[in-house]
Amino acid sequence: MSLAVLKSRALAGMSAPEVTVEVHLANGLPSFTIVGLPETEVKESKDRVRAALQNARFDFPARRITVNLAPADLPKESGRFDLPIALGILAASGQVPSDSLDDYEFAGELSLSGELRPVRGALAMTFAICRGDAVSGRRRAFILPRGNADEAALVADATILPAGSLLEVCAHLSSIEQKTGILRHVACAEASLPAYADFADVKGQMQAKRALEVAAAGRHSVLMIGPPGTGKTMLAARFAGILPQMTNGEALESAAIQSLAGRFSISQWKVRPYRAPHHTASAVALVGGGSTPRPGEVSLAHCGVLFLDELPEFDRRVLEVLREPLESGRITISRAARQADFPARFQLMAAMNPCPCGYLGHVSGKCRCTPDIVARYQDRISGPLLDRIDMQIQVGQLDQDVLMKQSDGEPSAAIAARVERAFLVQQERQGQTNNLLSTKEIDKHCKPDAAGEQLLRNAMTRLNWSARGYHRVLKVARTIADLAGNSSVEQMHIAEAIQYRRGLKER
Repeated sequence: MSLAVLKSRALAGMSAPEVTVEVHLANGLPSFTIVGLPETEVKESKDRVRAALQNARFDFPARRITVNLAPADLPKESGRFDLPIALGILAASGQVPSDSLDDYEFAGELSLSGELRPVRGALAMTFAICRGDAVSGRRRAFILPRGNADEAALVADATILPAGSLLEVCAHLSSIEQKTGILRHVACAEASLPAYADFADVKGQMQAKRALEVAAAGRHSVLMIGPPGTGKTMLAARFAGILPQMTNGEALESAAIQSLAGRFSISQWKVRPYRAPHHTASAVALVGGGSTPRPGEVSLAHCGVLFLDELPEFDRRVLEVLREPLESGRITISRAARQADFPARFQLMAAMNPCPCGYLGHVSGKCRCTPDIVARYQDRISGPLLDRIDMQIQVGQLDQDVLMKQSDGEPSAAIAARVERAFLVQQERQGQTNNLLSTKEIDKHCKPDAAGEQLLRNAMTRLNWSARGYHRVLKVARTIADLAGNSSVEQMHIAEAIQYRRGLKER
């Protein structure tokens, strides 16, 4: 036959819509045309496919070849269509059987020698195949490069057939007629247990450690303020180690985003992401973008930690893009030709010095910054963004005696055990962590006792909190009560929560 039809997948944000690859051979002057809104990488597949077929000792048809990637209005990018295009040409020219093509979906970039190279988004494509199978009732296997096998196999019930070259795929399709296909289903590789840096390495800073324990238990965002060298970065680097273990759903979502960015490794399975972009990062680097939208730092940190060191040194316009994902947990990237949605449920941690020189309030007394200079420095962080950060804590200078002693701090495992217990209490009570409570749920689950309510009223009057600030203090107090094993929010919990919102001078 002169027409072959195969199935593949495109990428559009976190989704992977089905693409039908139609290859037609016609009489006329030899030509090779790809239609269906292909981008440059797809157009260049003509040369890769021609060389791969010739080097694999197949005949390249001297005919008019037309490849249609349907639907025509969906942009197609990357080299993942090389494999289905090459197989379509071979099937249309009768060099491989075409009867069983509808039982598979294909993706893979071809080298000039016919070897298969890994592609981005294999996990997202596998997700989409399984969802499509559930709707249609027809189960398709996924043939893809061997380098993508481990990540694709993380999706339960997916049939993954990895191949190293075009020849292996052709041999499988040719032998399937005799029920002796050579490609074998691959199982998920064993992943090691997550390994994080330990809080026991941090000397002193007991108040900061307590605050981070509260933040981890309720998934609250944190801003640490203190002079240089007090351990702010060290604390942040160990924070992911006290968060609750990732569920399979969280791990798959996180791995799918890493796969879209071409960063996935099986060694990172169920390891909470920790992203620490430099303060010169652009807004696009943080939230994602590009002509073909890709995830940014806020999405790469999904289900993990986004650490912004030297917060005031970030461009103010860059920081403002964090306001929406902090509230919604998602980011939508809109372009003229397309729109992409990415999850961005990250836990924000930030660190800053109290003034430009860094030594405001230091025991050495060497700060010479005037109040105006300090105010201008702290005002680089807008009020609306600061209002969205649940906890603002001071990380003070260590005493010499503490610094010179051998570290004997509490290990991360002990802190993580308390965090896990509080996390389970929240899941049983409301089905989500405290930072996600709505206004109605706050009124239901975070109502303080009479003494706590009076203390909260006094604090609101004196500190001029917004409604958002008031609700965030209540959510932090609810987490403190959960860590203490209390079913009600009491005055002491409110008092501690108030202290966690007084890191910077009141505006």
